[in-house]
Amino acid sequence: MKTYWVYMLQCFDGTFYVGVTNDVERRFAEHCLGVDKRCYTFSRRPLRLVFAGESGSIHRAIDFEKQLKGWSHRKKRAFAQKKLDELKAFSVGRERPERIAKHCHGERMAKHCHGERRRTECAGDEPPR
Repeated sequence: MKTYWVYMLQCFDGTFYVGVTNDVERRFAEHCLGVDKRCYTFSRRPLRLVFAGESGSIHRAIDFEKQLKGWSHRKKRAFAQKKLDELKAFSVGRERPERIAKHCHGERMAKHCHGERRRTECAGDEPPR
């Protein structure tokens, strides 16, 4: 079974970048090294990996990536900082912390959630540490 990752980076300027990949360590290193000059993160390094959630389904990973991309900056920050009370306050409609926690901590995501046990920072033109 293939593994897919939804990840969120916090950029030097405080903005967030959300993506999906099949190798989060490689993709984070590419962002840190500035492999693609057209990428949003290229001029916003250094970066911090603030979330990495694992999924066995590319469709679920893409759906969650789209959900995160649609969130406001405040909501993304609350999610990255694991502030579920603030996340709830910034939620509208169906988006509730219980749903997010279930999605995030569902299929094997808990052990990798929010960058735990991973290299989470890089300083511009160097690989993550």
